[in-house]
Amino acid sequence: MSKQSATIQEVLGQELGPLSDNERLKRESNLLRGTIETDLQDQITGGFTADNFQLIRFHGMYQQDDRDIRNERAKQKLEPLHNVMLRARMPGGVITPKQWLAIDKFATEHSLYGSIRLTTRQTFQFHGVLKPNIKLMHQTLNSIGIDSIATAGDVNRNVLCTTNPVESELHQEAYEWASKISEHLLPKTKAYAEIWLNGEKVETTQEDEPILGKNYLPRKFKTTVVIPPQNDVDVHANDLNFVAIAEEGKLVGFNVLVGGGLAMTHGDTSTYPRRADDFGFVALDKTLEVAAAVVTTQRDWGNRSNRKNAKTKYTLDRVGIDVFKAEVEKRAGIKFEQSKPYEFTERGDRIGWVEGIDGKHHLTLFIENGRLLDFPDKPLKSGVAKIAEIHKGDFRMTANQNLIVAKVSKSNKAKIEKIAREHGLMDDTVSEQRKNSMACVAYPTCPLAMAEAERFLPSFVTDVESILDKHQINKEESIILRVTGCPNGCGRAMLAEIGLVGKAPGRYNLHLGGNKAGTRVPKMYKENITEAQILEDIDSLVGHWAEQRETGEAFGDFVIRAGIIQEVKVSKRDFYA
Repeated sequence: MSKQSATIQEVLGQELGPLSDNERLKRESNLLRGTIETDLQDQITGGFTADNFQLIRFHGMYQQDDRDIRNERAKQKLEPLHNVMLRARMPGGVITPKQWLAIDKFATEHSLYGSIRLTTRQTFQFHGVLKPNIKLMHQTLNSIGIDSIATAGDVNRNVLCTTNPVESELHQEAYEWASKISEHLLPKTKAYAEIWLNGEKVETTQEDEPILGKNYLPRKFKTTVVIPPQNDVDVHANDLNFVAIAEEGKLVGFNVLVGGGLAMTHGDTSTYPRRADDFGFVALDKTLEVAAAVVTTQRDWGNRSNRKNAKTKYTLDRVGIDVFKAEVEKRAGIKFEQSKPYEFTERGDRIGWVEGIDGKHHLTLFIENGRLLDFPDKPLKSGVAKIAEIHKGDFRMTANQNLIVAKVSKSNKAKIEKIAREHGLMDDTVSEQRKNSMACVAYPTCPLAMAEAERFLPSFVTDVESILDKHQINKEESIILRVTGCPNGCGRAMLAEIGLVGKAPGRYNLHLGGNKAGTRVPKMYKENITEAQILEDIDSLVGHWAEQRETGEAFGDFVIRAGIIQEVKVSKRDFYA
């Protein structure tokens, strides 16, 4: 039997074992309906039961509780304070001022925390919405043209797109493709409209899921559209990436990168971060066919027995890149051309004002950890709302948790800057290091968090700033620093120069060796260490960097050249060596 035929037998599941229970759940869900509506009427509990706990994810929500008060409530013989987090579907992160004011109002009036959280998925999240307000939340979003369909669960999630406000025409083209891809890969079931928008019931036998299938995907799936040289969406964190290729300022097609992903499981060496592979170039008119072909190949070949090995990256490693690529070509009816030249040089956001080639002005606001709330000394959330009241352009959420006030006219520029400065949204004292540091939410709301991230980062960055000052590192330089509360990858620590991955309360695994362009996975340097130990190591390493670096050499490049850490390529062997 040939290697290829043996591989195909394997990917079809003959050697993968019994299906996971999530496969039963999806199969029996009546195309994602389950008994969610029945649960909504249950006033005895604030949560969702059995399968519905998982099914609401396909509708863009996660059930959570406030872990800070969980033990106290247990002592009072109360169930955890169940609530949901909703992640909106916003391809490319573009939102209008009118929409912004509506989500601001809902967050203020109907969520436990009153905040809007900008996320690494280039969208916003509501946190702390109680069961009685869930339908109102969806109906409020629907009234302003927003939904949360397929922003979680085993589907293609919110499609990211490089924000790039300078090259406005190219960005507009790329953004339109991000929107088209998002719509093309959406679930077709009417469950969302029926349950949350009081839509008319339909006979499920008439519904079909031609791309996702009635059992949907083996695992979550993430897609991006990126415009070089900015890798602000971190392509290697995603299953499918369309790298925009332009000629004379016009989009002509995409290089297609497949199989990136950062999630792993502590202690399980069958799981690992992985860079995406470049399949080649495809013309614009075949973009949707290629997107569908990659998704359906993963749908049919992905591991439905072990969810820890169900992502696209593991399918590529199991069947072989060439075999997977050939199947995509067959299904899409194309032949990938040789990749066009491109280079990623940076991935941070351009904080402050920039002027586009169309003469419009764009203001990128640094929002630490993406948390928009009125803090005692910085009423950030109120400031953005005030800007929205007078802004005539749009807002763009970035994959780095920042917010761009885009397409500002020259006449409105001074007014917007005044509001931004009065509300702490523009602060000239914020260091480059802080601008290039990021964390996921973690405690108190994320049920997966093993350690703090968002609440840990601000003071930790202050300590790192002191270390950089001590070793006389130029104020214009920084180290890409990211913290994630668990190994699931939301904070994208596994593409950082210094990445902290939560292991237990107050303890992290320290990873080193990513690069500025976001094309290199860091490797574990030390495991399960405290904040004090991490800072001691950073102090020592930065000292060596300051003394021994070559001209212009970044920290991540230095630790590899100096042999402090070995470069990670893409395979499990390389990562765990």
